[in-house]
Amino acid sequence: MHKIENYIGGEMVTPASGEYFDNIEPATGEAYSLIPDSDERDVNLAADAAKAAFPAWSTTPPEERFAILMLLVSLIERDLESLALAESKDNGKPVSLARSVDIPRAAANFRFYATAAM
Repeated sequence: MHKIENYIGGEMVTPASGEYFDNIEPATGEAYSLIPDSDERDVNLAADAAKAAFPAWSTTPPEERFAILMLLVSLIERDLESLALAESKDNGKPVSLARSVDIPRAAANFRFYATAAM
């Protein structure tokens, strides 16, 4: 079964507890992956990583921030179908809804923040 890790400080990280729990597909009631049973230690690690990243990000020129966020937009749009399938499986919603609303909305949100950075 696929095991999902925490993404902290630019790396995939095992939860501090080492524990995982089943991620259940609502449509079938079956587990399809394992997700981290994160705790306060993981939250603190993520907060520390965010604090460490802030000085560099806050001084990144707006044009560069725009380019980074627009890269995310292009990756979301490129992988729309696989993201829609994952969203459907995770939330039990129709793939058509994830494909036409949820994933395009994610791209639109990043596009909005990219332009706001300018």
